[in-house]
Amino acid sequence: MINNTDQQFDHAVAQCRQLFILKMKDYGPSWRILRPQSVTDQIFIKAKRIRTLEINKESKVGEGIWPEFIAIVNYGIIGIIQLRLGYSDVVDMDSDRALALYDQCMEETKTLMLAKNTDYGEAWRDMRISSYTDLILAKIQRTKEIENHNGATLVSDGIEANYQDMINYSVFALIKRDEQQSNG
Repeated sequence: MINNTDQQFDHAVAQCRQLFILKMKDYGPSWRILRPQSVTDQIFIKAKRIRTLEINKESKVGEGIWPEFIAIVNYGIIGIIQLRLGYSDVVDMDSDRALALYDQCMEETKTLMLAKNTDYGEAWRDMRISSYTDLILAKIQRTKEIENHNGATLVSDGIEANYQDMINYSVFALIKRDEQQSNG
């Protein structure tokens, strides 16, 4: 069993990255046409589904919450890329460039997580997965408000920081899943 946050984070992200690569083989970086607000709404759909599954304890389409947490990670990275580059009316990059941007944004997100993890004393380890879901939904609401104000904030973190937090909460959920599978 992997027993430190740095390695556990890398292990969880590797699963997300692998799916990102497979989706790129299917669709290419077709997400380049999405405006950041659409990415935020896509993350909302995923988080809302997780919460519904957590509450109802059943899935009508046969997929559980874990693919949704992976999707939030990947859409969060897409959101950061879209914020930085702006959206495009056409697919304007190849899969190799998209993957390089994915890796860069993920490394920055991991660096943020490690800094916060030190400051907060790994408090996430004592939280429930359902709390990550609620925090992600709260971050989405904050992001929508910031988007409605054209990205302007007075004292709060911006959209990119909120995307990074959503990614990190999702990775924490995946780490906890891996720990449960190893212990169970």
